[in-house]
Amino acid sequence: MKTAAPRMIDRDDAVWAPLLGDGVSRRPGVEVAFNVSRARLIEVIDRLRVEFEYQQLMEIAGADYPERAERFEVVYCLLSLTKNHRIRVHVSTDEVQPVPSVTAIWPVAGWLEREVYDMYGVLFEGNTDLRRILTDYGFVGHPLRKDFPQTGYVELRYSEEAKRVVYEPVKLAQDFRSFDFLSPWEGAAYVLPGDEKAAPAAPPPAPQPEAKGAPTPLKADEIAKSVPAAKPAKAKVTKPKTSDSTAKTGAGKPGPDDGPKPRKPRVKKAPAKDSGGEA
Repeated sequence: MKTAAPRMIDRDDAVWAPLLGDGVSRRPGVEVAFNVSRARLIEVIDRLRVEFEYQQLMEIAGADYPERAERFEVVYCLLSLTKNHRIRVHVSTDEVQPVPSVTAIWPVAGWLEREVYDMYGVLFEGNTDLRRILTDYGFVGHPLRKDFPQTGYVELRYSEEAKRVVYEPVKLAQDFRSFDFLSPWEGAAYVLPGDEKAAPAAPPPAPQPEAKGAPTPLKADEIAKSVPAAKPAKAKVTKPKTSDSTAKTGAGKPGPDDGPKPRKPRVKKAPAKDSGGEA
């Protein structure tokens, strides 16, 4: 019996029609994603969980678009275990306006919101433990912002004396500022580290003038031509046997291993009886 083909959720707009409206719109693209205003975030998230069966919050990510008025986007990645399908919910904000926390729906969102706050500085209203989670105590700035300096003005290290992480101004030693573009295989004048004790290579011998009386090289006409190679001899082919007569095969004749014929035993004749004397 044939079964009905599964509905393509990604291409069926009628599925999402009840959700779209004021503050909620479909994002262009193949995957299912929505732009949701901050005011309707909790309502839409809860409907997606209960009504549309997207039970799990898989991830909360952030993105920075400095050219926008609201430069940050908070992205919620949801998974439906019953439909085996994923969708995304995007919310925009800036450095000041907080985003409603979804910890009341998914308590696991607390750590994910802390990560977005630590990396981007996005505030979440309702998160009772909004503090840094990846960077160190006292860290200044948010590393995943586009305007965060790639080469910082300070660097951090663990100090054995202070028994804590300390921040210091970046100091680039002079040893790392000298650059040598000569390859040691192309005749560099300096000695590589570890080659100080290596013996210097002996110079090649100078070419000597030719002694008097030395044979002059042969000319082209004086060079004997090479003897052509002899033709290969034809292999002898024996005539194949065409008859199996006993004269040729030798069948019936004693072989060399048969040995001499046995002699007949000698029989002695009995002496003749004298018939005249006894009568």
